[in-house]
Amino acid sequence: MGDPKKPRKSYDTPSHPWRKERIELEKEMARKYGLKNKKDIWKAESRLRSIRRLARNLLGSHGEQAEQEEEKLMAKLQKLGLLKGDADLDSVLGLTIEDILERRLQSLVHRKGLAQSPKHARQLVVHGHVRVGGRRITSPSYLVPVEQEETIISEVSS
Repeated sequence: MGDPKKPRKSYDTPSHPWRKERIELEKEMARKYGLKNKKDIWKAESRLRSIRRLARNLLGSHGEQAEQEEEKLMAKLQKLGLLKGDADLDSVLGLTIEDILERRLQSLVHRKGLAQSPKHARQLVVHGHVRVGGRRITSPSYLVPVEQEETIISEVSS
């Protein structure tokens, strides 16, 4: 068993580390979204993989329990802004990594014009200059719920 105090790794590294197409794609995504390193991409991919796995399992199962879990999954994804109101399980399987990266606090701070660049947005968040719903959030990877999107404010005038 591992050390109980040490948290588990929350992502999987690529199965083939030296594929040029994947490396180029990750480099472009890291530049577009101002990510610190590729670990951020791998975490988003792992989160997307687990959401898709859950959706596939729910597509194959029937019954009252499956319907309740499907409703919970859909409500959670709509709350996070990953799905629109009339979505179904098939649209969950159509989600991309960019959908998740667009909902990060860092991306929303840049898109709202509170920062000049994605990297500047990351710096503002990490240094504690951004509040969401009155709470200071210092994690650039925080997925902002739709109802809190309008409450993003910067304490630094750009």
